[in-house]
Amino acid sequence: MTETQRVAVVTGASAGIGKATAKILAGDAWRVIGTGRDPQRSTAAEAEIRAAARDGARVDFLRGDFTLMSDVKRVADEIKGLTDRIDVLINNAGGVRDQRYETAEGTEATFAANHLAPFLLTRELMPLLQATACERGPGKVRVLAVSSSAHEYIPGMKFGDLNMKEGFTTGSAYCQAKLANLLFSRELERRVAHKGIVAQTMHPGRVASNFASHGDRDMQDYMAANADSQPEEPAETLVWMATSDEAGSPGARYFHLKQEVPAAPQALDDAAARQLWDQTEAMLAELGY
Repeated sequence: MTETQRVAVVTGASAGIGKATAKILAGDAWRVIGTGRDPQRSTAAEAEIRAAARDGARVDFLRGDFTLMSDVKRVADEIKGLTDRIDVLINNAGGVRDQRYETAEGTEATFAANHLAPFLLTRELMPLLQATACERGPGKVRVLAVSSSAHEYIPGMKFGDLNMKEGFTTGSAYCQAKLANLLFSRELERRVAHKGIVAQTMHPGRVASNFASHGDRDMQDYMAANADSQPEEPAETLVWMATSDEAGSPGARYFHLKQEVPAAPQALDDAAARQLWDQTEAMLAELGY
C-alpha cells in the first residue's frame, strides 16, 4: 500500500523561518502549501522551495495579506480546494509595524496579522485537521504557532483595548500579539485534544531575517544587533515539533531549540485564554467571519 503523502500548511513561507521550514518539509517529500504576502518574495520563495523538493513532493503557494481577514478567508478556501487533509498547520506569519496602522477592516495591523489571522485560518481549516486526525490517530495532527519570549514583557492582554487604540507602541503591540499566540494555543488544545489534535507553540530565538523590516528603528537596530541564528535553526525545531513523538501529546507546551521551556505565568492563565478566545470570536463576527 502506498503511504499517504503528508500535507503541511506553512504561513509566511515567502521568507525567513517559514521559507526554511517549507524547504525542509518539501525535501522530505511532503506536500507543502505555503502562503506569502509580497508577490515578488513569494514567487522567489516558491522557486526555492520547489528546488529543494524531493521527488514526489508537491508545492503550492498562495498569496494573501494576513492583516485582512477577507484575504485569510480566501486563502483558507483556496487551501480547501487543493487538499482534503492537513497533517500540520504551521502558523508562522506575523510581523511588527513601526506605528499603529488600522486596516481597512478596522483592526490594528500587528494584532490582526499575528493573532486574528491564525485564529481564523485554524478555525476554517479545522474540518481538514479533524478528518486527518481521525485517519492518523491521536497526537499525529498538529497546529503549531511561532510565538516569542517577548510575551514575558507585558503583564497580560489589554482585554479592554485589544486593537490598542490607546498607548500603542511597537514593542507593546508585538508583545501582546505573541502572548496571544500562547493563550490561543492553550485554549485550542483544551478544545481539540479530545479530537486527536495537538496544539503547541515555540520561541524561535533572535533570527537573522527580514522580520523587523516594517518595525520602528529601535526594533530594527535591536534585531540587527542581537540576531544569533539563521532561519534554518528554528525551522528544524518546527519540523521536529511537526513530526517527533516528543513534541506530540500533551499539548499546550512551549518549545525552543527542540526542548520544552517554561512560558511566563501570564501565558498559562486558563481564564485569560478563554476570554481571549471569546473576544476574538466576537471581533471576527463583527467583521462577518
